[in-house]
Amino acid sequence: MPPSVPRPARPTLRDVAAAAGVSKSLVSLALRGDDGVAAATRERITKVADELGYRPSLTARTLKEGRSMLVGAVISSLDNPYHTEIVAAVEDAAEQHGQSVVLAHGSRERGRLADRVQQLLDLGVDGLVVVSSWVPDDVLVAASRRAPVVMVGRTAEPVAGIDSVNNDDELGAARVVQHLAARGHERIVHVSGSRRPAGLARAAGYRAAMAAAGLAQHARVVPPDAASLSALLDDGVTAVFARNDVEACDVLDHAVDAGLRVPADLAVVGYDDTVLARRVRPALTTVQQQRDVLGARAVALLGERLRGRAHDVHEVLEPRLVVRGSA
Repeated sequence: MPPSVPRPARPTLRDVAAAAGVSKSLVSLALRGDDGVAAATRERITKVADELGYRPSLTARTLKEGRSMLVGAVISSLDNPYHTEIVAAVEDAAEQHGQSVVLAHGSRERGRLADRVQQLLDLGVDGLVVVSSWVPDDVLVAASRRAPVVMVGRTAEPVAGIDSVNNDDELGAARVVQHLAARGHERIVHVSGSRRPAGLARAAGYRAAMAAAGLAQHARVVPPDAASLSALLDDGVTAVFARNDVEACDVLDHAVDAGLRVPADLAVVGYDDTVLARRVRPALTTVQQQRDVLGARAVALLGERLRGRAHDVHEVLEPRLVVRGSA
């Protein structure tokens, strides 16, 4: 067998300092973005570090600073773009603070999600962003004793010790009904098979808005299964408000199969304003959740906890209806 080739030694902070002709402490300050380092000097040190292939040691940084600079993100599953787009926003915000994101998903299984939370904590993450109402409250409380936890999205009730940031789902649903009613629709059906907090809030907002519009007698909530969708399309319904964009796309599929024109025969509205809303035809009218703001606020709330804030914070963002071709 040919002799093994020794792996090149990993460049160190001392190597960068020697190549740049400065002290090791100045290199450390420059690579951390310290304002006390002149811009030209920082640029020169950064260029040398890149040329050498220097990357800071996560283990060394953790030992020195007492923080891993890792944020754990837990989502229910990967099949809804809403979850992955929230994680992308969290990652963008974390990167601005020199943090990296470790992602775990649990396929909407409570036990598996609890395991993922434990695994992220065992990795030493500085905090957790949970984008899933499927994680049991007792798991969240236990996790918060080890690291700050922020919920993105609704919980049934606020969990003590856990911060949250979410969308006003009742208001979002009301704006959908108001939009459709203003265009003459009366037989507006809400499609939702969810018993999770956000789904229940959207259904409650839908019913309240239908009553406020004098349309309570037409209010119906039906599951997103094929039989229910086929039945409602045969029942003279002129508008459908779906719980999310994924289910709205299912409605569009059934409408096409039934030979209906959207929006001439059937108006369709989704929720979340994910990438799906812009890729289907006709483009989907939907409620926009400010995913970039949700992600940024989640990271900011983690930072506040790490700096010592003790009281809980629960933020609610105002949604916006984005009108496109489907309604």
